[in-house]
Order: sequence, then structure tokens, then C-alpha cells
Amino acid sequence: MTTTLISIGAFLLMLVILVLVHELGHFLTAIWMGIKVEEFGIGYPPRALVMFEHKGVKYTLNWLPLGGFVRFASNDEGKEDSLYGAGGSLAAATPWRKILVMIAGPLMNLVLAMAVFGVIFALQGVPRPMPGQQIGAVFEDTPAAAAGIQVGDVLLSLDGLALTSSDMIGQAARQSGGEPIPAVVLRDGQEVALTVTPGPWRSPDGASYELGFGFSYSPYVVIEQVNPLAALWMGTTYSIDLTGQMLRSLASLPAAIGGIFSPTPSPAGEPIGPIGIARATGEVIQQPGGFLAFWNLTAILSLNLFLLNLLPIPALDGSHIIFAIIEWLRGGKKVPPEKEALVHAFGFVALMSLMLVITVNDVINAFQGTPVLGN
Repeated sequence: MTTTLISIGAFLLMLVILVLVHELGHFLTAIWMGIKVEEFGIGYPPRALVMFEHKGVKYTLNWLPLGGFVRFASNDEGKEDSLYGAGGSLAAATPWRKILVMIAGPLMNLVLAMAVFGVIFALQGVPRPMPGQQIGAVFEDTPAAAAGIQVGDVLLSLDGLALTSSDMIGQAARQSGGEPIPAVVLRDGQEVALTVTPGPWRSPDGASYELGFGFSYSPYVVIEQVNPLAALWMGTTYSIDLTGQMLRSLASLPAAIGGIFSPTPSPAGEPIGPIGIARATGEVIQQPGGFLAFWNLTAILSLNLFLLNLLPIPALDGSHIIFAIIEWLRGGKKVPPEKEALVHAFGFVALMSLMLVITVNDVINAFQGTPVLGN
């Protein structure tokens, strides 16, 4: 019960951070652009209290702890406002001002991710990929065990070829024809020469292999301590690289969503909703180093919000940006408000329908005990 409460609390904290940072971007940019804001709320209504009021903006605390919001003024274009003059509302703003306000929210999520990764790298160090593959496990009664390969060894070469990719391990086993091949491992800082004979073996999960070694492996990385500025730069470049990977993975999103409806297990990387994110938060905080793992997940989700909100999906920031660009290209002539509202309403219904499907899948996975982040 205590673990569940901690998981829920960590999830709500993460959600508040992500949404508040996003809304803060909209809020600060709107103020800078001279666009009137009536309320900046922490949590969602109903309102609990008005904490204070400054320059016409109410700063409120609301009962639903699910993030926050910015409520822009809704005055007419020609109405004079004491603080902002005529046309102080977002609707009356020029297109380029609207674009800056809309894009500022996602950009704040990007900045948050860069900062969080930078702090993590400053505390933990920066992982540097090195030649070879690190041995994670050596299974009993396998060619690897017979050859004397040990957990923690770094496999540098097989059959005289330096390992530049993990694919070379399987290739070396298949090309050996079952004959002994030389191997070089790095152990306690020293290179050790071994001889291993690929052969049949069975993994603990029951899978059989006709020709292999019988060990698990992963890329070999070393942790390098860096100064705070270098860590922040690494956090920036890592965030950009990770965003690129996320953008490329969008191509597989339809298949991942389709996997939800399949009777077979869904592929790795299927979309998750709030329940799935809450479960993932619970999983990471229970891991060793759960505090930093929590912030790592927060940064990853912040990048997701940055990317998804910029997509031209109705009801999201990207759609509002598209409408502002259309207005700009038409020389300030707006798309009729009722038509724009219809597009956003349709998009909102579609998003909620998709979220319902994903949530049902999250609930099913929770009852089945399927880990969100894998085993």
C-alpha cells in the first residue's frame, strides 16, 4: 500500500512539473508579447483559492492536482483595456505573436529536458561508448562457460576481428562452423586471450540455439566525470538526439496502436496513457537509483510533450500554430472562428477517443501484471 501511494505521489509530482513548465512558457511569453492573461492556475478547477493577484493576473490553486493552465483574456479586438490597450486578448494578437506564445510551451519542455539531463550527467557522469561488448551473464553448461568467459568481461575481438558492432558476435558463431575460434577479453584492465568453440546451448527461458556462445552482452560504456558546463552541453545534445529518435519512431506509431487491438502481445514501444505513465513511474522509483531514474523518465516525457505538441494535430499547440500561419499568409485575415473551433473540437474528440483506447489497454496490462518498461 505504501509503495502504491509513493508511486501515485511521484506520478502526480511529475505531471505537475511537466504541465506547469509547459504552461509557464505560454504565460511568460504572453506577458512579454503584451497579451492579457487573466489567470495562471496550479492544478485544474474547481478553484481552491486565489493565492495572490498581480497586475491583473490571478494566481490560483485548484483542487485537481493534474498540472496547471493559463486563461487568456477574452476581450473583443476593439475594446480598450487599462493595462494592455486595444486588442489585448490572444485572439486579437498578430499572427507572429500567437505563434511565439504557442511555441513557447513546447520549447519550455525541451529546455526542461536539457536541464534535467544536464544535471543527471553532472551527478552521474557522461557515458562514453567504447570498443567491444560487455558480458552481462554467462549461462551454465555453454561454450562461453567452458571457455572461461566471465561476467563483467569486455569482449574485444572474435576470430581475430575487433568487435565494432554487436551483430559481429552472432556472425562469428555462424561462420565458425563449430570450430574453435580465438577471443580476446578485457578483464580487470588486462587483455586475456581465450579460445571458445561455438556450439548448441539452451537459455534459461527455454530458447534453443544451434550455434552460439551462451552469454548475454550489451555495448561497453565507461562513465566519464565532466564539469557542469560540459554536462549541460551533453544534456542539450542528448536531448536533441533523443528527439530525433522519437521523431523517427513516429513512423511506427500506427503499427503500435494497431497492436493494441491484436490478440497477440503488443510490440515493444506501444503507446501508453496516464495509467501506463503512473505505473512506469512506480517501476523506476523502485529501481536502484530511483531518484535519478525518476528525473530521467521526467526528461524523456518532457521531450515527448515537446514533440507531440508541435505536431499539427487539432486541439494541440501545433494546430493553433498552423491556423496562425494561415492567418499570416492571408494578410491578417483570420479563419472564421466557428470553423477553427470545429476543427479543434473534432481533434479533441479524436484525441480523447484514442486516449480511451490506450487507457483500456493500460488497465488490461496492469491486471495482467505486464511491466511497462519491460523485464
